[in-house]
Amino acid sequence: MTTHILGDTRTLTARSLRHILRSPDTIVTTVVTPIALMLLFVYVLGGAIRTGSGDSYINYMLPGILLITIASGIAYTSYRLFLDMQSGIVERFQSMPIPRASVLWAHVLTSLAANTISLAVVIGVALLMGFRTGASLAAWLAIAGILLLFTLALTWIAVIAGLTAKSVDGASAFSYPLIFLPFISSAFVPTASMPGPVAWFAENQPVTSIVDTVRALFAGQPVGSGIWIALAWLVGMLVVAYALAVTIYRRKVT
Repeated sequence: MTTHILGDTRTLTARSLRHILRSPDTIVTTVVTPIALMLLFVYVLGGAIRTGSGDSYINYMLPGILLITIASGIAYTSYRLFLDMQSGIVERFQSMPIPRASVLWAHVLTSLAANTISLAVVIGVALLMGFRTGASLAAWLAIAGILLLFTLALTWIAVIAGLTAKSVDGASAFSYPLIFLPFISSAFVPTASMPGPVAWFAENQPVTSIVDTVRALFAGQPVGSGIWIALAWLVGMLVVAYALAVTIYRRKVT
């Protein structure tokens, strides 16, 4: 049974990946926004922003840009799943001996692959812009793990949107608040510089703990208890989103 599920998931994932290869503008579009933000903040606004870290601004802001890259990319997961639901292809899959889980996991794995490429492109551009890191191999692996968890959590949220959307625009518009969330966090400026109520929200929302943890790992500094707060947010979001997505999917296809 396990071999059957893995084989079907691999086949359906290859199908989704072929769609991306046929329209590489998907990844191009995903990286345009974060790269444009890096250029804007570093070369236009960066000189007026004081972070108090003593490091270059590109080093300070890159963790937030990476989260924005992921938030931009998962919109395509919702969009592709919505099209599959509307075209009737999912119903065709259900009439075949294909496990239900394979259909959703194919979209999730495709999201992981596409976002990995997008993140690599953004980091490459950041290096050209002067980003430097003293992170060890272990720190890089920790960063990769955090970004993987963040991608999984947001992708399952995207699955929920793809299953419940009523239109193509609705299937992708849900990602806009997720893209905006890093702007009300420590991603671009210290939360201490924000007005009281805004600072409270920024300090207690998930992006701040995730950004601070990734930033410390890049700088080779101790992460303290922040990493546990970040992991708690990530695992909590992932479990809740996964449970809701699977429940909604079962109701949709039965």
